[in-house]
Amino acid sequence: MSKKIGDVILDVQNISLRFGGVKALTDISFNVKEHEVRAIIGPNGAGKSSMLNCINGVYQPQEGSITFRGKTFKHMNSRQVAEMGIARTFQNLALFKGMSVIDNIMTGRNLRIKSNLFLQALRIGPAQREEEEHREHVERIIDFLEIQAYRKTPVGQLPYGLQKRVDLGRALAMEPQMLLLDEPMAGMNLEEKQDMSRFILDVNDEFGTTIVLIEHDMGVVMDISDRVVVLDYGKKIGDGTPDEVRNNEEVISAYLGTSH
Repeated sequence: MSKKIGDVILDVQNISLRFGGVKALTDISFNVKEHEVRAIIGPNGAGKSSMLNCINGVYQPQEGSITFRGKTFKHMNSRQVAEMGIARTFQNLALFKGMSVIDNIMTGRNLRIKSNLFLQALRIGPAQREEEEHREHVERIIDFLEIQAYRKTPVGQLPYGLQKRVDLGRALAMEPQMLLLDEPMAGMNLEEKQDMSRFILDVNDEFGTTIVLIEHDMGVVMDISDRVVVLDYGKKIGDGTPDEVRNNEEVISAYLGTSH
């Protein structure tokens, strides 16, 4: 069964980003379609994380615009981007190591909690009902990610591959329309990579979440992506299906180092 990829929901136009005199990104344009898995690849220092940081409001590019679902933003912070429906995981895990798995994933619900802090603290009336609903949602994510056995375990005690899964769970708790994954397989062994690939495809399939991912493992990228954009030294050198990118001379030389 082939999945249905929809219209463009994220349109990145002519993004340039500089830090002082250093150009991190130069005139980058690409788009992401609803329900696709879109990979951003490139050698180290290509500007991949900088691009993700522009999309989720961490960096403000000097030139260009980003449009998400018809709304163009030039200067938006991470919280505003999250409220629009874009969530993200991080390369270096930003989890609360002393807190349990369930409490870490609950932090992803913060944007959706309506009752005030006072009622939340007392857990009375609407706040209690709301917390129960959020917990139910989090329990569904825990089941989905197959980490029921670790619900109450402090995250810092889990092996790395499972910590990455908790990080994914926290992002999913926001119920994002688009999920930005920053090197979700970094530091994983083969089995952990296979598990994470499966979860990414399941999120895309079962929740209908659009996925943008940065990843170094070319095998993984080619297996799970619908389209791939390639950066090198902050410039775009390729864009297309995995097969088109795989056979692109400029991409081959960037990866094999023959162009430098």
